[in-house]
Amino acid sequence: MAKTRLRAVRDQLGYSSAEVIRLLQQRASTLGLAIMSPTSLKTKLSVWENGHESVSDLYWRLFRDVYGRTNEELGFPPEQEDSEATELRSRLAAARTVDADMVELFRRQVDDARHVDRRFGAVTLLDQLRGSIKQVEDLLMYGAPRGLREPLAGVLTEASTLAGWEALDRNAVGQSWAHYERAKTAAREAGAPALLAHATAEQAFVLIDLGETMQAVEQFADARALAEHKTPPLLRAWLAAAHGEGLAATGQRAEALRAFDAAGALLPSDPVDPALPFLFLGGAHLDRWRGHALARLGEPDAIDQLSEALPRLPAAFIRAKTGMLVDLAFAYAALGDRDAALEHSRQARRLGSQIKSDRQLRRLGGLILPGSVPGVA
Repeated sequence: MAKTRLRAVRDQLGYSSAEVIRLLQQRASTLGLAIMSPTSLKTKLSVWENGHESVSDLYWRLFRDVYGRTNEELGFPPEQEDSEATELRSRLAAARTVDADMVELFRRQVDDARHVDRRFGAVTLLDQLRGSIKQVEDLLMYGAPRGLREPLAGVLTEASTLAGWEALDRNAVGQSWAHYERAKTAAREAGAPALLAHATAEQAFVLIDLGETMQAVEQFADARALAEHKTPPLLRAWLAAAHGEGLAATGQRAEALRAFDAAGALLPSDPVDPALPFLFLGGAHLDRWRGHALARLGEPDAIDQLSEALPRLPAAFIRAKTGMLVDLAFAYAALGDRDAALEHSRQARRLGSQIKSDRQLRRLGGLILPGSVPGVA
């Protein structure tokens, strides 16, 4: 029997049925929803995954949150809309109500989502972001007033790049790619070279995760070309560091280190730009990124670099801390220090499980401890 999409996604993420049931119960409790008991859910999950019964709509949102996937990706039907004419009139009327205050409201929602994402990950946010993206897309599609389209398109770009990063963190690479494609299209309408360069570069990380590292390096270079002489130094520094990671992924050590040196030279003395609230490169951030590249290259210096940066990382950056612990686990394993590698992998797994960073947990699955076999950390 062919797998249902619901079962295929669970297999892709490597979740046990018991873990899924626990996450469904936990998410329902957070949302204040009454659902089946764990025993009943165990039976129902098997029935749903075998395709013997359709998932009831009460559980669609829960599965979307737990798995970080859309209705289509999970095999659920699309949400119902009103009649075509009524729906169109409603959307046209809504688009006519757009004003500067509404654009600012959407912008604040995206910024609030960033803060929650850094600390708690994508479980609580990805589906919510998709809803906000749909709202802004509709306002643009059905006639937002002249003069407000550009700032609204800028908000859509920022929301889409955030959703792209969250989807990548949930291992939903196809969804992530689509979010970045939307972000690039919106950035062009916004007439925002900085946003376009940022979205182009972030999309290249999807290519790295797919193993298409040479194509990723080319895309990072394209992003830097888009930003040349037209964007703030902070963005150009960030793009240089991103390019450095891509070069490290291809094993180009000297070129990667030169790119990080360029990032350090470009980084302004005040590494905070209100126009670029999605970029963090000051303090420990550039150092941790360089440490990640060194770990990817198998350089022993990665341990000192990451260990020095780790205590300086702001407490809110839980996902970043998880990634640093994964890097340290790999760096210690490469050095032959089993105990240190095991300790850091355990810390990383705990945090990764806490925020459901499937991307970092997948990385840990490839860790080989000295004197051991793959996937035991």
